[in-house]
Amino acid sequence: MFVELHAQTDIGRVRQGNEDNFLVLDLASGESWSGSDGAQEPPDGIRRFEVGSEGLVLIVSDGMGGALAGDVASRMAVESVREMLTEEDSGHKTDDQGANVSLVDCLRNATGYANYAIHRKSLEDPRCSGMGATLTAAAIAGNTMDFVQVGDSRAYVIRGDEIKLATKDQSLVQQLVDVGQITEEDAETHMFRNVILQALGAQSDLAPVVSRVRLQRGDIMLLCSDGLSGKMRAEEMLQIVAESRADLAAACDALVKEANKRGGEDNITVVLARFDGEDLAAPAPEPITVELAALEDDPTLHGMEDDTSPIP
Repeated sequence: MFVELHAQTDIGRVRQGNEDNFLVLDLASGESWSGSDGAQEPPDGIRRFEVGSEGLVLIVSDGMGGALAGDVASRMAVESVREMLTEEDSGHKTDDQGANVSLVDCLRNATGYANYAIHRKSLEDPRCSGMGATLTAAAIAGNTMDFVQVGDSRAYVIRGDEIKLATKDQSLVQQLVDVGQITEEDAETHMFRNVILQALGAQSDLAPVVSRVRLQRGDIMLLCSDGLSGKMRAEEMLQIVAESRADLAAACDALVKEANKRGGEDNITVVLARFDGEDLAAPAPEPITVELAALEDDPTLHGMEDDTSPIP
């Protein structure tokens, strides 16, 4: 299986700093690229490459808690996960009996580690009090793409002329939609649409939501912060990607420009990845299916609004 990818993060038109971040991590080579690295283009080794048996991890993180704290939180999110997944002697790749642990479980463990690190930093450093970060991550191994989500950054899968939301927001408005109090359309303009129910660092306990999509040849995955998803519908994203004619860098740029054109009140981050190769099944006419894993025991969730302190 081969992957071609590109990513872009942008400050937007209103904010004074960029509190978003992203991570691309090829576990076979150990090569990575993140927003905090400062490079506008991916390293040559991870523009297009064959995905090895170790797999690939892609992440978008949106920090919150103020200019300093939000930047610190999202940077700690991606760097903590990168450190955990690439540390040879960390012990995260095997369980207590020495059996191999799946990539998605390694990613969940790394997410828990990031949550601990950010939470501890917020308690020890008064400048970072109350900080947190969303994390939407994809673990790609074999023909499966597993998503680990904390907060309301999003992952979409594009297959032909279909686009499907592959993650579920951990937000107040999504909860209201789930119980039938408001519609999906109402949620897009609801006054509490920025209130999320979970964030890295906001509390000591964490319950990420895990979902899975079976990859097919030609699938495109789109990860983004709410600076993009809050400005355009999924169908509009699909149209922009299609109009870019397979140029992922051009598609990232066009998506960011359109979000800025519509106001750009928030930071905007996009990661696009296209998968191909004979090891993947040929595209089928059936709709994209998202398998949503059952939540483990839920901790007490505390509401948090993007770029603010937790709601009391």
